[in-house]
Amino acid sequence: MRRSPTSLSRVDPARETALAGLDPLTVTKLWDNPCWLSFRLNFLAFRFNDPVYRWIEARHGLVRPEFVALYAVGLKEGVAAKNIVSSSGLPKNTLSRAVQKLLHRRLLRRETDAADLRSYVLHLTPSGRAIFDETMPLMVKHQAAMLACLDESERQQLCGLMDKLVIASPDWPQEL
Repeated sequence: MRRSPTSLSRVDPARETALAGLDPLTVTKLWDNPCWLSFRLNFLAFRFNDPVYRWIEARHGLVRPEFVALYAVGLKEGVAAKNIVSSSGLPKNTLSRAVQKLLHRRLLRRETDAADLRSYVLHLTPSGRAIFDETMPLMVKHQAAMLACLDESERQQLCGLMDKLVIASPDWPQEL
């Protein structure tokens, strides 16, 4: 079985010290695993998302699907719920419940889509915008902390490589 292209090195003491802080199963999943890419992406996403979602729930009482919807509308006003489903991977019914709660709390408002009168688009209310605006700098700061170990050229390279993966993703199998 093929493992991660960057095997665990016993030569680099700084790396060994850092890895010692992880539990052995996590180290195995991230390095001694033929599916290292998906586990590393999920590990990093969790390390970013978990503190964000815990903070937003404690501060504003929003659970993950609700914040995912609020954040999406904050990034692109006038988006339809179906677009949030396709960009987030959340099930349609989960997102529908989240949008209903946000509408009820008056964090979102719904309008008829001018391009398709059978559909609705979502907008942030001033209260929803306040939550988005309060959260965004914290998320940017958190991302900067995660990227601090990379110099500018490494950040550009990482972004370019992730661009390639995202662009290629529609060609990946949808069923196993």
